[in-house]
Parts: sequence; structure tokens; C-alpha cells
Amino acid sequence: MFDRIAGRYDLLNHVLSANLDRGWRRSAAAELVEARRVLDLCGGTGDMSVVLARSAPGRHVVCCDFSHAMLARAGSKLARTGLAPRAALVEADALRLPFREGSFDGICVAFGVRNLADPRAGFREMLRVLAPGGRLVVLEFSVPTGPALGALYRLYLTRLLPRIGDGLSGAAGPYGYLARTIASFPAPPVLAGWLREAGFAACGWRTRAGGIVAIHTAIKA
Repeated sequence: MFDRIAGRYDLLNHVLSANLDRGWRRSAAAELVEARRVLDLCGGTGDMSVVLARSAPGRHVVCCDFSHAMLARAGSKLARTGLAPRAALVEADALRLPFREGSFDGICVAFGVRNLADPRAGFREMLRVLAPGGRLVVLEFSVPTGPALGALYRLYLTRLLPRIGDGLSGAAGPYGYLARTIASFPAPPVLAGWLREAGFAACGWRTRAGGIVAIHTAIKA
């Protein structure tokens, strides 16, 4: 599914978020300002990797995803922006990462946790490859809790997003899947609980855009 939409993925991210996704990524990257070895997990077409590489001098970023077509786009983007020497591409399953324990000072997952077959197992694997004292940042969609905005957002998810997304991508189904995963994804307090169960400490979050997204942070003690 992700291979099929790779060509229009960036355009749709910007269109469907009214271009707010750029600022959300910058906010997530700011949480990792001190990390020098960073894993961009579920890195897709590399938008987050570009932000991470630019936001700290001397940082090395590994963009890891299971979609070959997405990673090919990421490689082209990193080369085009002159950041390829500071980044690596790894095609792998987030539940079976090919990295040694403690390989990274920071991990960022932008809009990818919803796509894991077992998010809790994914968090345990993230904990394994994170160094002691390392920081995890999860940027993920949420559903606003306010009644008015919540109702409007659910209408957008169920009616508009699938039509716009599938129409512009030229693929039937992927953006209906996106809407369903957003609507059914656990609220921030539940996700923070999953992080604590996996072994993370100092688990917290803050919301943006009225609760449409949440930026979770946690530390490997």
C-alpha cells in the first residue's frame, strides 16, 4: 500500500494537513536537539530525516522504513538537499530492527506508530536500540476532545480525507485506511501508558492544532 502512494505521499501530507505538518515535524525535532545518533523510524520519504539532519550540526540520521519505494524517495530527497553524507537508509521491519542494543541517542517516529502490527512490541524494540538516557519522540495523530472541533474533525476523517486522499493519490483505499487508524488510535494518556509498560520513563505529551496531533516524549532510564 505504501509503495503505491509513495509518488504523491509528500504532496498529500501537505494538502491534507493544510501544510501544518511541516511545523509539527520541526516541533518534534526540537525535542531531540542534544541527540547525535538519531533513528528516524517509519521514516517514509525522508521529510523527518531532512528536518532532523538540519536541526543539529554533526548529527547522523538513519532513515528506516519497510517500504522500498518510500525509501527510494527519501534517498533522492537527502541527496537533493545535500544531506546524504549525514544520513543512511535502512529497509527493515520496526518490530525486528537490525541494530545493536543502545545504537542511538534519539529515536523519532513521525506518524508511523499507527501502522505497526504491534505498537507495544515496537516500543520494546525502540527501547532496546536506544542508549541509556536516550530520548524517544513520537509524533502522532490524535482526535480533539473538544465537542465542536472533535465533531468537525471526525466528519473530516470519515467523509473528506478518504475522498481527497484516494483521489489525488490515484489509489483506492489507502486514505480510508488512514482515516480508520486515526479514529481508532489510543488517546495520548493510553499511549503514554504503553510507553511506561515497555520500560520508558518520564513519559509525557503535548498536543498541537487543538489536539489533532500529539508529541509524545519518553526516556530510556
